[in-house]
Amino acid sequence: MNRPPLLIAGNWKMNKNIRETREFLNQLLNSLKTPLTCEVAIFPPFTSLPAAAEILKNTPIRYGAQNLHWKESGAFTGEIAPVFIAEIGCHYCIVGHSERRRLFGETDEICNLKVKAAQHHRLRPILCCGETLEEQRQNETFNVLHNQLEKGLKDVTIPDFDLAYEPVWAIGTGQNATPEQAEKVHRWIRDWLRNKFADYSLQVRILYGGSVKPENAHQLIAQPDVDGLLIGGASLEVNTFVAIVNSCQR
Repeated sequence: MNRPPLLIAGNWKMNKNIRETREFLNQLLNSLKTPLTCEVAIFPPFTSLPAAAEILKNTPIRYGAQNLHWKESGAFTGEIAPVFIAEIGCHYCIVGHSERRRLFGETDEICNLKVKAAQHHRLRPILCCGETLEEQRQNETFNVLHNQLEKGLKDVTIPDFDLAYEPVWAIGTGQNATPEQAEKVHRWIRDWLRNKFADYSLQVRILYGGSVKPENAHQLIAQPDVDGLLIGGASLEVNTFVAIVNSCQR
């Protein structure tokens, strides 16, 4: 079974207005080496998704949402229904980013609802998982991941999703896992997926996210079980993001 192409994803978080989004994407399209040998996706704020949809139409670059609600509609002030995201042409949606878990109290059970809602609307969720510094120091990494994956993917029978391992201790800190550390965790996740989905587990990409920059991107992506990158701060500057993407093309 053929594995899908590498996925290089830029998560802008709460950054870039509509004008800045347009400027970035136009520069990106003019700067990337083509044809692309990896998949590139951008995750702008909700307000910039229409601009992204317009500019990226008929291009190889995909776009997605940073979050979604699991309900179709209702009295959920400030939330975004999956049907709204699908309607605007999003291909992906991030679920369970560590900032959503830490700042907004998202649980594994909530992530599970979001994963299934995304799949129902033919969005491909990217479920994030990862341990804190304290959990890492206590050698709890694999126990934490096991719980997050078991609960976050409960009753998910179709491997139409991707995962992002984001060690919380490496996000926005300047620290990062070595390529060998990342591969060790990614290999464990691959084995977990294989136990659940057998050969179809290879259709699930496991991205690494945690202080990715041009200097370490190629070494990370060279690991056999690192199938892509979820990039935060380094995706906000177009030349930096292009350097990462170009270094990952095979």
